[in-house]
Parts: sequence; C-alpha cells; structure tokens
Amino acid sequence: MTRLLAWLIRILFRLKIDHRERLVFDGPTIIMPNHVSFLDALLLYLMLPPSVWFVVNTEIAARPWVALALRFCNHVKIDNRNPYSLRTIINVVRDGNPVVLFPEGRISNTGGLMKMYTGAALIAWKTSARVYPVILRGPEYSFFSRITDKVIPRWLPQIRIFIGEPSVLVTETELGFRVQKAAITDKLLSLMQDTMFLARRQEYAQLDFFARLQLAAKTHGGSKPIVRDLNRAVNYRALITGVHVMAGKLRPTFAANENTVGVLLPNAVAHVVVLFALFRLGKTPAIMNFSTGLRNVLDSADTAGIKTVLTSRAFVEKANLGELVGQLATTNQVVFLEDLAKTISLLDKLNGLYRYFRRQPGAATADSRLILFTSGTEGRPKGVVLSHQAILANIDQASSVIDYSPADRMLNALPMFHSFGLMAGTMLPILGGIELFLYPSPLHFRIVPEVAYDFNATLMLGTPTFLAGYGKVAHPYDFHRLRYLLAGGEKLRQPVRDLWLDKFGIRILEGYGVTETGPVLCLNTPLSARTGTVGKFLPGIEWRLDPVPGIDSGGNLVVRGPNLMEGYLLYEQGFRPVDGWYATGDVVSVDSAGYASIQARLKRFAKIAGEMINLQLVEEAASACFSTGLHAAVAAADGRKGERVVLFTTNSQTTRDVLREYFLQAGHSVLYVPSRIVSIAAMPLLGTGKPDYLGLQKQAEKLLNGV
Repeated sequence: MTRLLAWLIRILFRLKIDHRERLVFDGPTIIMPNHVSFLDALLLYLMLPPSVWFVVNTEIAARPWVALALRFCNHVKIDNRNPYSLRTIINVVRDGNPVVLFPEGRISNTGGLMKMYTGAALIAWKTSARVYPVILRGPEYSFFSRITDKVIPRWLPQIRIFIGEPSVLVTETELGFRVQKAAITDKLLSLMQDTMFLARRQEYAQLDFFARLQLAAKTHGGSKPIVRDLNRAVNYRALITGVHVMAGKLRPTFAANENTVGVLLPNAVAHVVVLFALFRLGKTPAIMNFSTGLRNVLDSADTAGIKTVLTSRAFVEKANLGELVGQLATTNQVVFLEDLAKTISLLDKLNGLYRYFRRQPGAATADSRLILFTSGTEGRPKGVVLSHQAILANIDQASSVIDYSPADRMLNALPMFHSFGLMAGTMLPILGGIELFLYPSPLHFRIVPEVAYDFNATLMLGTPTFLAGYGKVAHPYDFHRLRYLLAGGEKLRQPVRDLWLDKFGIRILEGYGVTETGPVLCLNTPLSARTGTVGKFLPGIEWRLDPVPGIDSGGNLVVRGPNLMEGYLLYEQGFRPVDGWYATGDVVSVDSAGYASIQARLKRFAKIAGEMINLQLVEEAASACFSTGLHAAVAAADGRKGERVVLFTTNSQTTRDVLREYFLQAGHSVLYVPSRIVSIAAMPLLGTGKPDYLGLQKQAEKLLNGV
C-alpha cells in the first residue's frame, strides 16, 4: 500500500526530489523541513525509509485522521508547553533513530519561512546530530495549505523536494547558555534560508526574465492584475500579449548586428513592456539615467555603444528633455513609442494573444544581459553589465529571507535606472505575483502618500531622503495598510527612523547594496533585524573584510556570489570583466551575530538622494572655474539632511553660484553643486601628496553639525 501510494503521489503531483543521495543515516540524524501544508508529513513519510521517526504535537496527534495515520509510522508526541518533551526527542535521536522535526512548529501562513523554534535548535545542538535541511516547494499552492486566501489553490500542483547539504550546529562554548541558544537558533534559521535559496536556484537557474514572467503568469493566473501606473492597469495576460506585440514592432527597427538598445523612459507600464519586449528579442536594454544631466547621458550612450534609443514624446515633453533627446538624435536613432503604437493593428493584437496562449519562448537565455549606469572615477559613467541570472539570483536571495505573497500590493516610485528600483521595486513584484503601482517620480512628496492610501499599498521602498519627505507631509493614516517598508541607497538616519515609527507605527527595514551586485547584499527582515545596522548578508553571498590603513574598526568589504555583475563597460576602454570578487569600497564592520554596519566610504563618491556624485568631478569643475588654488571635495554626514558635499578650497573667490552655472552649462545635475564651500589657508596633505580627505571629512562634519 505504501509503494502504491508513493507511486500515485509521484505521478499525480509530478513529484521531483533533488539530491536524494545526500541522505545518509549512519549516526544521529535530524531532518528539518519547512512546513507549508498538511501534505508535508505524508510526502516525507513516503520518501523516507520506514526507520524514520516523526515528531508530532500532542494536540495535532489527537485529531482522528492524524491518529489513524500515526498508526503506520514511528512517532513521538510532544507538548510544546512542556520543556521536558525535548528530553524525549533527544533520547530518540541519541539512540540512532533518524527524526523528522519541523523547526517552524506550525504550517506557514505566508508561504515563506517563519520563525525557528529554539527547541528544535537545542535538540540538534545537544545531540551533535547531522541536520538535513529540506525545502518543499509546491504544496503551498494546494488546497491543503494555509494560504489559499493568497494564491490560486489547485488540487494537484507540481511538487519539488530539495535536500540540502547536512550540517552540524555548533557554537562558541565560552559564551553564556542564553547567548549560545540565541546563536544556535540563528544558525538554524540561516541554514534553512540558505537551503531555500539553493532550492529556488535549482528550479529557476536556467530561466531568463521573459521565461520567469511566463512562469509567473502560469502560477498566478493570466487574469491576475500585476502592474499599473497613473493611466492604465494590466494583468499578466495583457502584459505578455503587449510584450509580444511590442517585440514584433521593435524587431524591424534594429540593425542586423545591433544588440544593445537604450531605454529612456519613466516608471510606467510602457517601460515594463519595452524591457520585456527587448528580453523577448534577446536584446540588451541599457536603462539610461536621465536625472544625471545631458553630458552623462550622452557619455552613457557612447560607453554602451548604443545606436537606438527608445523613448516617449509625452515623457520628453513633461520632463523637459527636448535638448537631451535632440543631442541623442544626432548620433542615434530615436524611436518614439507613440509612433509604434499608431502602427499596431487588430491583427497584431490577435497575433500577440495567440503567442501568449502558445507560451512562445523568447530568444534570451539566463546569461543574457542588462546594463545600468553608475558614475565613473574619471567623471565618465560606467556601464554595469548584469546578466539575467545575476538579477534573478538577487531576487531569489531576497525572497528567501522576507515573506511576501500575491495578496500584497507594492508601490514603487524609485526609477528603474536605479538598481534598487529595478530589482526590488519592479522585477521582484512582477515575477512574484505582487500587484505593482509604478509612480513616475519619487520627488512628489505630497502625492506619493496619497497614492499609497488609495492603492492600499502593503509593500513600499525608497531611499531615506525620499522617505523623510513622505513622512513629513503624509497624513498619519496614509500608510495604514503598509506591512514592510524597505530603505536603501544611502544611510538611514535615526530622525527618519523615529519619524516613521512615531507617526505611522512603521519600522523601516534598512538594507545595503551596490549596483554591481544586483544590488542587495544585506537586509534587515522581520525575522532578523537590528537597529543601526543594514542587516545580515543574503544567502549565497561570500564576503570578507580587507584591512584599511588608518581604520581600526571594520575593513573594505569584498564580496562574491551569483548576483555579482559580469563587469564594467568603460568609456573608450570597452568591457572590463570582474575577477570573481568585487571590492565595494565601503568600510564595513560585522558583529558576532552577523549584522553588518557601514562605517564609511573609501570611494570618491557621495550618495545624495540615492545618486552617486563624483567628488573628483566637483574638484575638476572648481579648478576649471577658478584658475588658482587647490580644491578638495568630501562627502560629510549631516545629522539633519544625511550626506552633503563640502568643498574645501584655498581660493577665497570660489562661490556656489559660479559652480552651479558651470555644472548646468556642462549638462551635469545640480546635485554636484557643493552644499557648502569652506576657504582654508593651506590644503592639508598626506605623505603621498594627496589631500587628507579623512581629516577634511571630519572637519566638514563638525561644521555641518555645529560641533
């Protein structure tokens, strides 16, 4: 009967077990699966040998149908309220019996991992047992889960069981018992999250963006509303149909050997359609940062070898980008979406719908690319080349540590040329079944809270500068539905944190990352959060801290992982690949619990409103404007306004107005204009002849903070 039932389950649920060969029961062994449905125990019973014991809660075991099932397997009943129950399980494990123990202690009502019980970690610790983390994927979409109100349940979803590498949970013996308990529980949570990420990558590793979009539509249903803006809303069916139609219209506009295509668009449904249409065609979108000024955009086009730019007349007019687009048109083909829209016929739409139902694949692969731009060390923008696989890996990393579901609704005002706005604010919700509202500008401080209120947003993200603006003008009830608020792009200041907590009762979850890593490296989550830090490193990320001369606390953070970029496109130098490890240039410290804190930046950049400001370019501009004197620009922390640029100069005639005019004429953003100019008698120099930037930074912070 057991064999027949196992065969039937395998056929009906198309059951696939990954890495079954890892299971070896030659000593104390504990199998710790995630718990997503009432099917989980049955699946494991049929998969594992009959010698395995199951740990069952006494209240659950008292149910008639459970009591009947328990007659056919070895089991031990425990009362979670009785601490002596742990001794019973410990004895069973020490006797050499492999045990199945659900560390969450309950069926998930989010679909993701929930908290790990200390008792489960203690059993593994006290017995020195090999712990096999096991991830079940698929049962949460069945009628036997507890999230049937959040997903489209079905009777026979496909199920995969991923068996992770065994691990023995150990901790520092010199620590106090309470500290050791907390540490061992954290290690169990990390083990389960790491395995969740590996299970997701095993399932999705060969998929590109367009293939993941098709999979999301299949999972959540074509009629599921997925993305909207101020003018329109589309479901998965309309989105993918539009992608097929747009791809058909774009294909003839490109030259035969043209691969990289510039995209100059705001946050809108059309932007999403264009990106996925380019993915569908196997092209490489280069998303251009129109906020950095004319010169940077033109340099970005040259750096990436762009020949065609896709944009919108309405956007160009509203954003006053006529001069910029005119300059681009002198060396590039500029294609306006309005012109393409006029050529779309009913036959084109029917053809797109046919391709949607056929699930016609695209030309891209997991190794296809996408280009974002960041400032260069010589004042020229750098193209950050990210594969589909890298960004999708970053999505899977974040999805393994924070819970979300198709019942959530995300509001994103961060532009897609911002890596945080692209990955976390656009791709993650669309591929995760979360209805997304794209707002075109994060600077509309009064409107964004109103949109959050009307849209009933449950998820939101932004840079601390923007969050401070929203918090000051919003009504206390505007964010009443918000579950999670994620902050990144710059350091989260305590006044902003306090404002949101006091006014809205919302805890901001701060993270950290760089464009070159897709971008998220660290993240505070509801399961693991510590104020003043940027959270723990995401699963699959290796890191080290290289010593920095003159800095005692922390070191230069160097990372690698599946989310790392392929390399840089440099102006007039071509492609420079990464060597496997990437030095972030940020001085970071990591405490004993694994929480990272950003101490300082080694790079010669400032981060203002989430944008990287090249300090060397500020100095060069000052030298160009004022023929005499030495100039040194530093980024200094301001207790009220975050980070600001301060220019130290030995030329007393240097003024902000003249510099501002210079930057505007050169086509650069006004963010490059220093917040303050300080005249000094002599420039402090290091032994190398370079200005003492660290000393100047400390001096600037004292001036800004009135010390």
